[in-house]
Amino acid sequence: MYSHDIAFATKTEIRALQEKKLQETIQYLAANSPFYQDLFTTNGIQPGTICTLEDLQKLPVTTKEDLQLRNWDFLSVPKSKIAEYVASSGTMGSPVTIALTENDLSRLSYNEYCSFLSAGGSKEDIYQLMLTLDRQFMAGIAYYLGIRQLGAGLVRVGPGAPFLQYETIRRVNPTVIIAVPSFLVKLVEYAEANQVSLAATSVKTAICIGESIRHEDGRLNRLGQRIAGSWPIRLVSTYASTEMQTAFTECSAGKGGHLLADLLVLELLDDNNQPVAPGQPGEVTITTLGVEGMPLLRYKTGDICRQIDEPCACGRNTPRLTSVIGRKKQMIKLKGTTFYPPALYDVLHEVAEITDYVVELQTNEFGTDEVIVHIHVNEPSEPLSHKIREFLRSRLRVVPDLVFATAAELHHMQFPEGGRKAQKLLDKRLYTI
Repeated sequence: MYSHDIAFATKTEIRALQEKKLQETIQYLAANSPFYQDLFTTNGIQPGTICTLEDLQKLPVTTKEDLQLRNWDFLSVPKSKIAEYVASSGTMGSPVTIALTENDLSRLSYNEYCSFLSAGGSKEDIYQLMLTLDRQFMAGIAYYLGIRQLGAGLVRVGPGAPFLQYETIRRVNPTVIIAVPSFLVKLVEYAEANQVSLAATSVKTAICIGESIRHEDGRLNRLGQRIAGSWPIRLVSTYASTEMQTAFTECSAGKGGHLLADLLVLELLDDNNQPVAPGQPGEVTITTLGVEGMPLLRYKTGDICRQIDEPCACGRNTPRLTSVIGRKKQMIKLKGTTFYPPALYDVLHEVAEITDYVVELQTNEFGTDEVIVHIHVNEPSEPLSHKIREFLRSRLRVVPDLVFATAAELHHMQFPEGGRKAQKLLDKRLYTI
């Protein structure tokens, strides 16, 4: 059903496979998806006329709001065929449930198997998972299944607990760790505080999930530099979402995450849902291929990226995505300056005194954006506050409000109602962009 070798085929062969799978997907949706049956009927669309990748432009897009409002209308199989229920993290609103069949779980496994191969993994590796497998978290089960398909060793430690992570590294000698980059920084800080020799560990590679470690041009950002500067390991960037059930993972070249062409059709769209010009930033929009439970057609993720079409040194002929520039609805306009949260995060990571932070967005009495940065430092002081403000001004040209917070206060803000993933951004604006 799937072949990892398709990435090394010619662009003509890749396109032919995608169009064949797209036609199968359209027919499947027309026969089984209540949401897309309504969409085709309402818009007078004949499914048989959608044959090429360009034909996708004849179709309306699907949004996160559609999923939230009509979650179960996307279900395309009887509930008796559902093998597992997972949920999105709800970063941009209420979480949505995604139902997977046994075939979907096999597809998810294949997806990560390809990702691990792209990252240079093999059955000789031992992987240490530093993330949760519970709380309806798709990534945890995806990595677990992919490692199983790869035939490599695996130790499940879960998130947090730096001492336990290092003790497990010492006992098991993993070669690859999978974690959120900001947690890797905490491991580095723990090692530095406890005289742990990072260079002496068995770890050779870290697969970084959930947060960007690179700029658009592939250079490590400050978060990536903080890790790499203290831990001599290879950092591999990934990009994925629960809804797409697929990952874009870097190869050894480290120049963007590769599309798995037999699992997704990729578009980058502008505000009018038209394809952006080559090399321009656009909203990542995906059509799933081979999904049974809840297939998606032209689903706008909200993430802004650029597409890289130049040949890759690894020999794969699939398009690549840069790191996420920002999220469509998270764009900030502060005192006439427009930027995305990752630009602010990058600046905060450059300030050595800041050990943790949360960015809060609000709408002020004049209806414009207000940005409050809650930071934790070991020794708060007015001179330090002034230093950080001036640094923010020099890098962003504007200065958000700065508030010192305790570690406990930040933890409460980052994990509201016992959430499973730390929230660096709290968007409380009345109107999002």
